[in-house]
Amino acid sequence: MTRNELNALRHVAAGMVLFHNGLCAAGYRWSAPDGSSAGQVPQWECEVLDLLERRRLVTIRPAVGARDVPVQVTAAGRAALSTVDDPPLVAA
Repeated sequence: MTRNELNALRHVAAGMVLFHNGLCAAGYRWSAPDGSSAGQVPQWECEVLDLLERRRLVTIRPAVGARDVPVQVTAAGRAALSTVDDPPLVAA
């Protein structure tokens, strides 16, 4: 997994990415703290997110109408993250 793929997967795992289902403006958006759209994800990261979806590491739930839906990490994506992320250090 490349650094860009890993960063994009981490962004999704952190709840930072939405997908806008619209005819004219479909695509990935950043998520604001309140869950609303906070701007477009850069094209290079959109391409990486598409790749992660094809690899079934992330998923986009279907929605009716033009809505922003959270992009979610799949079980395979969580497994991929667990193999590269070190566990956090705990203070003794």
